[in-house]
Amino acid sequence: MTTHQPSTAARFDVVGIGNALVDVLSSEPDDFLAGHGLVKGSMTLIDTDTAEALYGAMGAKTEMSGGSAANTLSGVASFGGRAAYIGRVRDDDLGSSFGHDLRSLGVHFSDRQATDGDPTGRCMIVVTPDAQRTMNTYLGASAALGTDDLDLDLVADAHITFLEGYLFDRPEAKEAFRVAADAAHAAGRQVALTLSDSFCVDRHRDDFLDLVAGGVDILFANADEITRLYGVTEFDEAVAAVRADCHLACITRSEEGSVVVTADEVISVAAEPVTDLVDTTGAGDLYAAGFLYGYTQGRPLAECGRLGSVAAAAVIGHLGPRPGLSLAQLVHRA
Repeated sequence: MTTHQPSTAARFDVVGIGNALVDVLSSEPDDFLAGHGLVKGSMTLIDTDTAEALYGAMGAKTEMSGGSAANTLSGVASFGGRAAYIGRVRDDDLGSSFGHDLRSLGVHFSDRQATDGDPTGRCMIVVTPDAQRTMNTYLGASAALGTDDLDLDLVADAHITFLEGYLFDRPEAKEAFRVAADAAHAAGRQVALTLSDSFCVDRHRDDFLDLVAGGVDILFANADEITRLYGVTEFDEAVAAVRADCHLACITRSEEGSVVVTADEVISVAAEPVTDLVDTTGAGDLYAAGFLYGYTQGRPLAECGRLGSVAAAAVIGHLGPRPGLSLAQLVHRA
């Protein structure tokens, strides 16, 4: 069975780089989406005025620190892994809350805050009765992340640097990704990328392909994202393409589980049973958390995939992108 042994000793298992956002969630009927011109299942970037209007229209809300990579890193910490995060927030109430919440979960996060520019970003997530999540993101301060915001010593001291595709919308962030990837590889570490969203793939296909072929060791995607990345219609075609590009790819397929793809094999991983499907927010983020935790502990790839499935199942049984329980204890009980 294929296993992986981590590189030389590191302070952290995984450091993530992503959009530092505060998540705002509410459950709404389908006609709420139509009434506000929202496309179910999408991630839409919005401006300040739209963010305020949508926030006011949403019903009872749950608010927490979030962002895709932050969710993944908090999952790694919940498994017992050593996690760190790099993201940009402002010196405002939301920025302080973001850092406090992340650190309370066991994730290392610098207390450095921007002193000018847009306020701390937030993502408003509308969950419909079918458990689909529609995300409307005001990036705010997070979008201005650039090379000056990187802690390259931190990158060099983590087994894996995990890059969030959502952050890829500005040239400064693209350059930061490349600089971080180069620093990780120079230190003998590995780089992981999550494609994040099919609309994100459509916007950045060529840049993502270049990054996957030249700077990524581990790729995370779902079936729709991977077929869009390679411009094919059949899943098997996309699997064949990514095998030629990437050392390792993890592709989730909802209730069909996932596949872990290497140059030599395709490992099928079953989905964990879910009693109540409440909210799919964070399922992909937590799958990555479980896989990366297992991978940095030297577990067999099939076991890494199972840990990803366990974490994903834990999060979709309730509202919000975090499981709300110790993943280490959950796996131990299983």
